[in-house]
Amino acid sequence: MNDSFGARSALDVDGKTYEIYRIDALQDRGDVARLPFAMKVLLENLLRNEDGRSARAADVEALASWDARENPAKEIGFMPSRVLLQDFTGVPVVVDLAAMRDAMKALGGDPDLINPLQPVDLVIDHSVQVDEFGAPTALENNARLEYERNTERYAFLRWAQGAFDNFRAVPPDTGIVHQVNLEFLAPVVGTDEKGGVLRAFPDTVVGTDSHTTMINGLGVLGWGVGGIEAEAAMLGQPYSMLIPDVVGFRLSGALAEGATATDLVLAVVQTLREKGVVGKFVEFYGPGLDGLPLADRATIANMAPEYGATCGIFPIDGETIRYLELTNRPAEQVALVEAYARAQGMFREADAPEAIYSDSLELDLGAVVPSISGPRRPQDRIALSGARDAFERELEGMLGDSGGGTAVAPPRVAVRDGTKTYEMTHGAVVIAAITSCTNTSNPSVMLGAGLAAKKAVERGLSVKPWVKTSLAPGSMVVTEYLESAGLTPHLEALGFHNVGYGCTTCIGNSGPLPDPVSKAVAEGDLVACAVLSGNRNFEGRVHAEVRMNFLASPPLVVAYAIAGRMDIDMAKEPLGEDAEGRPVYLRDIWPTRAEIQDAVMRHVKADMFRRSYGGAFRGDLRWQGIPTPEGGLFAWDDMSTYIRRAPYFDGMKPEPDPVEDVKGARCLALLGDSVTTDHISPAGAIKRDGPAGEFLVRSDVLPADFNSYGSRRGNHEVMTRGTFSNVRLRNRAAPGTEGGFTTHFPTGEVMPIYDAAMRYREAGVPLIILGGKEYGTGSSRDWAAKGSSLLGVRAVIAESFERIHRSNLVGMGVLPLQFRPGDTAEGLGLTGWETFDVEGLAGGEAKEARVTAAPEGGGAPVVFSAIVRIDTPNEAAYYRHGGILQYVLRQLLKSGEG
Repeated sequence: MNDSFGARSALDVDGKTYEIYRIDALQDRGDVARLPFAMKVLLENLLRNEDGRSARAADVEALASWDARENPAKEIGFMPSRVLLQDFTGVPVVVDLAAMRDAMKALGGDPDLINPLQPVDLVIDHSVQVDEFGAPTALENNARLEYERNTERYAFLRWAQGAFDNFRAVPPDTGIVHQVNLEFLAPVVGTDEKGGVLRAFPDTVVGTDSHTTMINGLGVLGWGVGGIEAEAAMLGQPYSMLIPDVVGFRLSGALAEGATATDLVLAVVQTLREKGVVGKFVEFYGPGLDGLPLADRATIANMAPEYGATCGIFPIDGETIRYLELTNRPAEQVALVEAYARAQGMFREADAPEAIYSDSLELDLGAVVPSISGPRRPQDRIALSGARDAFERELEGMLGDSGGGTAVAPPRVAVRDGTKTYEMTHGAVVIAAITSCTNTSNPSVMLGAGLAAKKAVERGLSVKPWVKTSLAPGSMVVTEYLESAGLTPHLEALGFHNVGYGCTTCIGNSGPLPDPVSKAVAEGDLVACAVLSGNRNFEGRVHAEVRMNFLASPPLVVAYAIAGRMDIDMAKEPLGEDAEGRPVYLRDIWPTRAEIQDAVMRHVKADMFRRSYGGAFRGDLRWQGIPTPEGGLFAWDDMSTYIRRAPYFDGMKPEPDPVEDVKGARCLALLGDSVTTDHISPAGAIKRDGPAGEFLVRSDVLPADFNSYGSRRGNHEVMTRGTFSNVRLRNRAAPGTEGGFTTHFPTGEVMPIYDAAMRYREAGVPLIILGGKEYGTGSSRDWAAKGSSLLGVRAVIAESFERIHRSNLVGMGVLPLQFRPGDTAEGLGLTGWETFDVEGLAGGEAKEARVTAAPEGGGAPVVFSAIVRIDTPNEAAYYRHGGILQYVLRQLLKSGEG
């Protein structure tokens, strides 16, 4: 590597000498001492990786002299030090790598060149489902079912451990990927050895889950990317990005009595969404950090995708060091983190000058109030005091009543469940889940939930019989401190038994509703609700039968489970009655801040982390007993319904074909605003009567064994059939429908989107998608782009794109086009019934394209220009090659030949 600026230096820590690249060597190029913390990390990354190609001296100069007032325009190549996967997104990544090895062999190259060059950790956490709940056997039986359904996938991952270098898998039932990363995997300062020299550098990571940003709370720069970008990073390709805007978020004060970290993050999400930080870095600073625990920081950082930022980072400081000690990191590593951060000016001191930011805003923590968020977007925060009114307004709108109240009495459905008889109506809370990485990393809210449960049980309260309760701890440490505090029996008395260590309800792995509840919802066409301590509540995500989803803190999840309904004023109405018939209110069971802090201090200990992670990579006997294939090339089974060879390299040639304009395309879907990757990429349960379900039945899979879409992401046949199949999708090209339907042209038949796409493919007709604002918002699901590509979509024209999805589209060879300001599909009069030409692409180099939409049946065409959202030269290269994987494969083929 080059060292054009004389930045190479030595750092001695506890008798070891590390080579480091000092960023203060560039102080004469700009005031690097007052760069935001995140920019210092990027600057070091460029310095250390300067090679004249991916990282050039000019790039280093540009970052060192960063002008916070300038719009991002300069491209740099970021080289993350490691890659993080979870199994839903990780399995298709490994499938692609295995298929690349086959393609490399077919092209006459060396398959072993397809190998991770950066350390890769995959945490299996997304496959457990809440089949059993409210019982002591739930954890064991859900784990057993998980293995029965997923052994084939797990055998494939065990093969990958042996076949690929630098690849580790954390077995099931360990914890949620982000919490395992926070508590165990992340070194904060990384080390490696190059040419016999020991180097130290800031830990940086990209992950195939958008909530990879949780690690920002620990001072680690990282964010979510699509699986295809992660694969490129594994294979040594730089992550191409523009030098970002960095928005400073100043925190002051302290949380008031009754407010939780969840309330804080919901306020942050709402504030930053209103500010507009999509594609920007957010960095938290100010005196409020002095009393903000690391777990609260991680909660805020976790939800960066919800407020739209690339990352939401906190600097390294004394709280970081305390947390590393608490989580049983080696003393040598803790000493290195502090010494390195201080040497590089990356250690936050309370009296240090504030960094210079592109923009800034402030929040007084004392102004945060108890809140929930929903019913379909995380940023739609509702103060708890107004939750009932907000729910009732939403319900009126959903039922089509524009008056001041419901036009008719709501239906009341009688339910007979064994020996229990009860009534359900609109607003019934049918799922109450303490779930997801947002909160389960945070002892204050988890112990708060346990304390609330204890007080509720002592007052004789119970959960309503129609509520499906669950507790999915983020790691085994959570179980330890809840048991140490004596709170587990109280949670279980309310039905919050441990259902599994993984991401459950928030990802759609909520499992089936009890039959009597499901039948009642269908019979009364009830607007059923879920309350979960997660980070995502998009339509159709949590459960197909649940129409409103609300995010809330774990103690509030407990309260709503007891109330059993959303139309309750928690401040004024009782949750229930005690044994003497006296009302019990939320304030009666709510733990005080002193009670929570005392529980945290007495029951969260370092030895819990040592025990929980002592055998993190070893797994249990079930994991160790899985038969594991061997060899450098995977032996594909054409009959497998879980793992199929990826088709992206079929017929691939050593050189790409020239980029051609799109001619005679048809519109597969005309969509509105805020279409999420949940609407596009299949997730959750697989319907029997859809294309994917029909495929599985033809493959001799019983509906009871369908498993989830997430578990079948390694099979493109299933995933492509499920693309755009969300039950809440509204395609204006098929008026009057809801779900994955479209109109096939020119026949005018309404049919499933997959079936129409296959008809178009047979006729050689390319496809486009028309969208509104924030197209592709939500999780970093690469299958939203992969599925679109395999359906034959050549271009997506939208008003704006979410960052990761836009990049994923380019990575799959799909052209993202953006309407010019003021233009919309509706404003241009587009109906989706037109034939489209996209011209002037200039081999992928064009900044604008000309779109001609010719109406069905004749008439004057609509002609407009659209912005080509291929944002960097690297992306242009990916597009020319038909995708990022094809580009990387051809580059490796050439390097092997050379």
